[in-house]
Amino acid sequence: MNKLKILNDPIYGFITIPNALIYDLIEHPYFQRLRRISQMGLSYLVYPGAHHTRFHHAIGSMHLMQKAVDVLKFKGIEISNEEANALYIAILLHDIGHGPFSHALEQSIVKGVHHEDISLKFMEALNEEFNGQLSLAITIFKAEYHRKFFYQLISSQLDMDRLDYLKRDSFYTGVAEGNINSERLLVMLNVVNDELVVEEKGIYSVEKFIVARRLMYWQVYLHKTGLVAEKVLERVLKRAKELVLQGVDLPASKAFKYFLKNQTATAQFSVEKLKTFAKLDDYDVLSAIKDWISNEDELLSKLSESLINRRFPKVILQRDPFSETEITAACEKITSKIKLSETQLDYVFFTGKVKNQAYDTTKDNIKILFKNGDIKDISEASDQLNIQALASPVYKYYMCYPKNR
Repeated sequence: MNKLKILNDPIYGFITIPNALIYDLIEHPYFQRLRRISQMGLSYLVYPGAHHTRFHHAIGSMHLMQKAVDVLKFKGIEISNEEANALYIAILLHDIGHGPFSHALEQSIVKGVHHEDISLKFMEALNEEFNGQLSLAITIFKAEYHRKFFYQLISSQLDMDRLDYLKRDSFYTGVAEGNINSERLLVMLNVVNDELVVEEKGIYSVEKFIVARRLMYWQVYLHKTGLVAEKVLERVLKRAKELVLQGVDLPASKAFKYFLKNQTATAQFSVEKLKTFAKLDDYDVLSAIKDWISNEDELLSKLSESLINRRFPKVILQRDPFSETEITAACEKITSKIKLSETQLDYVFFTGKVKNQAYDTTKDNIKILFKNGDIKDISEASDQLNIQALASPVYKYYMCYPKNR
């Protein structure tokens, strides 16, 4: 059987699967599940085109890694075939642990279990199945390999993950501000003292990348409607779990019901639990929520209906924190119209803050290599003052409440 397939991607054109092992990993049910996991959660409720999946993103990231390896080899950086293959596998599987609507799920159903922990468990399970062929990829993924820049290609402030999702999310949402020149950034990559650097000629592409990241966060990832949609979903799942733990039999798939019934921690994520998690995808969650609209629990019913029919609470997003007086007044206004206990109030009225930091000078700096051999952090090397400004975190504060309050 020919396993050296070519995929047609709307962003990069033709993507080649480099070898039979990677083909078999892509064909595995654990990886195929990513076709049923949305890359951007509920963002399609704001941007109708944002229906691409984590499968798209993983394949795209692998393609960029192939390009990066070719560029570095061309520049005389020694990377063996075994190391290159491990890099392809590590980036291909970096997001395999994402559950449906990942961030909302991590806040409600599988609390305290990060998707990266589950990704590692999936990789270890696949390594067993593939007779240890993923061992080097796992070592790199865990940042335990002696060549530091390998891990930087997978997880840093200029990694293949970010290069793909910014360009891909920009394409599918139609938000042109996020469209980065990933090709130019890859061609400018180099390695000095075992660290990833960008050659001086690529400095403007790096600046554009950082600005694009900032704009995509405000316009897309932290868009106030997308934000309130995720918060409502968190509350739907939280309420469902509460009811199930009280003995209420809610309609849900077997896999979904298992996680509603059971408390989960990283240490408890056994092979059997992993297999159950692998059966869980967006369809389980959405079909269950559609059923819950007719549930006799009024809170669950209204929250589910709000999500399915896109009837969200009012949301205010602003730069200054809300005062205690404003919060108390809003609470009193809601409880005067709707009879709610203190615990129920949290389901319909909630506040919080979001953070946007396009570049962090304290970790995994993006370093610019000058022709004279000097290496500087992008925030120092750039003649754009706003790059330094973008290194400071910006917070915005939100308040959500029923529209008819």
